[in-house]
Amino acid sequence: MTFDECIEKYYIDHNYNCSETLIHAANEYYGLNLDEESMKMMSGFGGGMFVGETCGALIGSVAALSKKMIQSKAHEELDTFRPQIQKCVRNFKEELGATACKDVKPVHHTKEKKCLMTCKLAGAALEKTMKELELDH
Repeated sequence: MTFDECIEKYYIDHNYNCSETLIHAANEYYGLNLDEESMKMMSGFGGGMFVGETCGALIGSVAALSKKMIQSKAHEELDTFRPQIQKCVRNFKEELGATACKDVKPVHHTKEKKCLMTCKLAGAALEKTMKELELDH
């Protein structure tokens, strides 16, 4: 199954929000070994924390990258971790045109498919980041 198909499965079949979708899809595709209870922490980030701020799909992507990268604490790996997260944000912004839900939604949300395209584009940005960092499969 491709990452794009994982995203579609969790967004459409399981009815997760954008943040939940990205963490569930990344968990399956990249083998993050997160349990269902832990992934519930992503629930409140959908819709830009329900106020249109940072897109939940970006937050889910950063969470997945963090799980993949950090051995102990971010502060212990900040010199390498900071640029990795910056790449993720840059790739997201290049793919979607913005990082705030209030700016992404008018462009990529549809009445029929809701934020599916946002999630898929976020997934493409995360995949690009993983490849750049040589973390893909």
